[in-house]
Amino acid sequence: MIDLVCGARPNFMKIDPLVRAAGFPFRIVHTGQHYDHSMSGSFFDQLGLPRPDVFLGCGGGSVTLQTARIMEAYEPVLIRGAPEAVVVVGDVNSTLACSLTAARHGVPVIHLEAGLRSFDRTMPEEVNRVLTDQLSDLLLITSPEARDNLLAEGLPADAVVMTGNTMIDTLLRLLPETDGIEVPEKPYGLVTLHRPGNVDHGERLSEILSALGRLDMPLVFPAHPRTLRSISECGLAGAVPENLRMLAPFSYLEFVAHERSASVVITDSGGVQEETSVLGVPCVTVRPNTERPITCLLGTNVLCPDPRGIPDAVEERLSRARVGPVEIPFWDGKAGVRAVEAVSEFMRRGGKR
Repeated sequence: MIDLVCGARPNFMKIDPLVRAAGFPFRIVHTGQHYDHSMSGSFFDQLGLPRPDVFLGCGGGSVTLQTARIMEAYEPVLIRGAPEAVVVVGDVNSTLACSLTAARHGVPVIHLEAGLRSFDRTMPEEVNRVLTDQLSDLLLITSPEARDNLLAEGLPADAVVMTGNTMIDTLLRLLPETDGIEVPEKPYGLVTLHRPGNVDHGERLSEILSALGRLDMPLVFPAHPRTLRSISECGLAGAVPENLRMLAPFSYLEFVAHERSASVVITDSGGVQEETSVLGVPCVTVRPNTERPITCLLGTNVLCPDPRGIPDAVEERLSRARVGPVEIPFWDGKAGVRAVEAVSEFMRRGGKR
């Protein structure tokens, strides 16, 4: 039996293709990192995922406190269940916490979406990625540069397997189900912002809101709870521009429907950079770096380090002809099958590097 760990909503889209292709017994461990219905429950419903076998209920708290809580809650679950391996996904706190717990007990760790690097250690996600990869026995990668990153950090080449992007499997599978969902008339932009570097500091958040207000189009903003809290605590409710329509978080299908029809997407999310590239939608990422450079090289994404540059970056993206869906190697809807094959082969070898 293998534990499939998920905690934050991007994990659900990435783990779903493994569940569908799995030829081995597994249990889904939901840490509760995203714990309300809009941030997790609706994703299980719409993806058709089975309900978690284990729910740890570890939402809230600082990065350090949440990581510690997840480790404390997962350890007895790990000991009682005695899994043969633990699959962790992406770069959230749950990823590192369960990797550390498994490694402490000698249980092999498999990292799905390994090797991504922003080279910015101020990002909690970057620390989670680097440490998880060092703990992992099997490293499943989504793009070629991930292999280079892992080898440069001294990880063995035979532990790295190219499987592709399982989140794109889910996107392509469910895209037809978004056809009947109502979206605004074009042109409109879709906004997602939640990174601490953008939303936890009043001055930068104010600059972002001001820049969004200078765009000559309506904007739809399904706001992350963290962002809403920061707007309130920083006294910026009056700074929200008139063209920015703030809404509760979307379900997965609602978000994809708005994403595929948007004229432009303005984000700081890693997964949204990937989805927009595959959908052929112009994307402006409000960050100085990205752990997904393939979205800039082959996709539709451009980085915008200075919030004041958002209007110019949007204009530049919109000036390019919409290219339609972009083909990125191994982002073909079959990554889950390849990942399951790699995990199965790893277990046949005894679960060792």
